[in-house]
Amino acid sequence: MKTEQPQTAFTGYQKFVIFILALTQFTVILDFMVMSPLGDMLMKSLSLKPQAFGFAVSAYAFSAGISGLLTAGFADKFDRKKLLLFFYCGFIIGTIFCGLAQSYAVLLAARIITGLFGGVIGSISMAIITDIFSLQQRGRVMGFIQMGFGASQVLGIPVALYLADHLRWEAPFWMVAAIGVAALIAIAIYLKPITAHLAIQKDKSALLHLWHTAAKPDYQVGFVATALLSIGGFMMMPFGTAFAVNNLKIPNADLFKLFMVSGLSTLVIMPLIGKLSDRIDKFKIFMAASIWTMIMCVVYTNLGPTPLWLVMILNVMMMMGVMSRMVPSSALTSAIPDMADRGAFMSINSSLQQIAGGVAAVAAGAIVTKKTDYSPLEHYDIVGYVIVVISVLSILGMLRVDKLTKKKMESKKVVIPEQEAVLSEGF
Repeated sequence: MKTEQPQTAFTGYQKFVIFILALTQFTVILDFMVMSPLGDMLMKSLSLKPQAFGFAVSAYAFSAGISGLLTAGFADKFDRKKLLLFFYCGFIIGTIFCGLAQSYAVLLAARIITGLFGGVIGSISMAIITDIFSLQQRGRVMGFIQMGFGASQVLGIPVALYLADHLRWEAPFWMVAAIGVAALIAIAIYLKPITAHLAIQKDKSALLHLWHTAAKPDYQVGFVATALLSIGGFMMMPFGTAFAVNNLKIPNADLFKLFMVSGLSTLVIMPLIGKLSDRIDKFKIFMAASIWTMIMCVVYTNLGPTPLWLVMILNVMMMMGVMSRMVPSSALTSAIPDMADRGAFMSINSSLQQIAGGVAAVAAGAIVTKKTDYSPLEHYDIVGYVIVVISVLSILGMLRVDKLTKKKMESKKVVIPEQEAVLSEGF
């Protein structure tokens, strides 16, 4: 197997950056993902059909995608710390409004507001990571950042379900807002300004900068690969809990166990995959994980009533594939843009990711049907087959990204992380 450059140790400040960005990711991911475990409760309490619930999930994704496109031209015009503070503050306010919602229409509006701000946070974080960490460190960094996904399942979702069961379904949003306020204070006090990119800006117009970024052929390859990956990754998510309750016959009281076990496995898998991504070829890891994901998606979506222990095992095996694709793909994609374009590139890329997720939720809602509130979901297996087709296309897309990344590495001199943010246009 092909090895990459020797690994470089993290400084104390870099460790803080990893922690605080992981915490913001935890809140943003939990805010988005909590809709899935609340899905069965919401559909029954509000008498929603799968298609209506799919639209409720996609409303956040579409608004996040639109927000990313609108802000992409400005993403490289400001200190990245100030951008993170502004959008994270808006995200917290939107989440508070979700907790105040008393009807489906108000909840839908609140989800749109939350998406407008929350959808940009991931792209700002990626730009910060690319500015501060070298490519040889980014696999490990992404492994830790993506632990926010696992932590949301181990800590966030079980607690959210407990609060929803014992209080109201709005309670999880209040929990996310409280954690977000603590993270916001830490960012304001300890995160240093990130402004090196401001010295090398060429486009005076934000719209012109957006156009120049979106028009570059190499960047377009990354955009397409990300969109394909997101469609395949989001299709099963909106109806995962409803499928577990109504088809696999898992009691609502045991759902937290399912999420906790899969989340714990993610906390172990993500750092391991991050280290492997920095040691061996990132694309090979991505391709192997994608093939494994295709197999497990087909198996899982064709299940009938199944014992909880077996569902846990299969869910962990499926999550191994899904999450193991995220780390190497994120690291590879981060190497495409030059420093001057990173904010805009990450914003556009994040927007397409969110929009693709919204399309996936709407598509899954159109495929899946349900006769009554308590009857099994139908045609969920078709969702699994669609994921297989899209995963094959995502492998081909990421192969092109890998070739561009290696070509860029060969043409640029590798510098240490502290130099990269100031001296080079980056990887």
